[in-house]
Amino acid sequence: MDYEFIAPCHFGLEAVLKREILALGLEIVKVEDGKVTFKGDESAFARANIFLRTTERVLLKVGSFKASTFDELFEGTKALPWEKYIPADGRFWVTKANSVRSALFSPSDIQSIMKKAMVERMKAKYGIEWFSETGADYAVRVSILKDEVTVGIDTSGDSLHKRGYRKLTSKAPITETLAAAIILHTPWKPGRILVDPFCGSGTFPIEAALIGMNIAPGINRSFAAENFSFLDKKVWEDARSEANDMIKRDAELDISGYDIDSEIVKAAVQNAKLAGVSDRIHFEAKDVKKLADTGKYGFIITNPPYGERMEDKKSMPALYKTIGDSFSRLDSWSWFIITGYEEAEKYIGRQADKNRKIYNGMLKSYLYEFMGPKPPKNKDRQI
Repeated sequence: MDYEFIAPCHFGLEAVLKREILALGLEIVKVEDGKVTFKGDESAFARANIFLRTTERVLLKVGSFKASTFDELFEGTKALPWEKYIPADGRFWVTKANSVRSALFSPSDIQSIMKKAMVERMKAKYGIEWFSETGADYAVRVSILKDEVTVGIDTSGDSLHKRGYRKLTSKAPITETLAAAIILHTPWKPGRILVDPFCGSGTFPIEAALIGMNIAPGINRSFAAENFSFLDKKVWEDARSEANDMIKRDAELDISGYDIDSEIVKAAVQNAKLAGVSDRIHFEAKDVKKLADTGKYGFIITNPPYGERMEDKKSMPALYKTIGDSFSRLDSWSWFIITGYEEAEKYIGRQADKNRKIYNGMLKSYLYEFMGPKPPKNKDRQI
């Protein structure tokens, strides 16, 4: 039996998630702003959650319908086949309701009405008047866009950006899923140099090492769908076994993380240990002014301060001029800089080859792409 899933992602990076899903052998149904819908069999519950690096969660799509009134919302929700997924003792609730450009806009009312509709449907199907809700959790999420209601059951539980390794963080960390998406968006490959000169708690270097070693991001955590009554637990055992078999323990990596704050560098080292990649990353307390060329055709992938929470805006011009001066010494490298500082190009002193708008949480950011020359196509080139 095939199921349909919805995977939300960062706006502007949908193509990265699409490639990840296709690499798992799953079928793409639709790519939209901020989400990808795909199909798969029972194994997709486990494989999508364990292997996907760039989505925040995986939703099992229950259905969709039009609703511009609360009566239509009630009837549409009641018509969905909830009994296929939620057992009589299941604990179910509408945990998140999001509405954009729609007649229905009150999240609390949407949640309450949908819960009542689900109860009415399952009362009739199970022939009972009261639900103990002592079983597994089935958290429902709903999005309404232009009166089109899309309903899904959360299969992930905690957000998938919670890999489990980041116990210590810097003041303005980038999420693990966004860091992975940016790395996968670039042409970087294991074996090529990668440096983050503003590494903070180490997210970019750690995600790069996990990608380089092909360590599945969800290999060491649990998921809500592991307790779903209609799923065979063997799918999780098989997916974890597959993930372990795919790890490239001898991968050649040249990854470094620097930060001027020696204490946060210590935190990055601890996070890397928890991720199992501390021996594959060089961390060091170093000022960006001391950035040096360690080889040709390397990559800088970084999230420098941008004056929102970490630095006073008055210090930004000098910082970004320093970034431009330091990075320009690496004239054969490619730079990928995500920042909320809108005058970054001006003070870096170079116009980006590409500039895409990306939201880091609720913060509007820009991914500036400065492309260096491609390495020569010969076996003896320095990489």
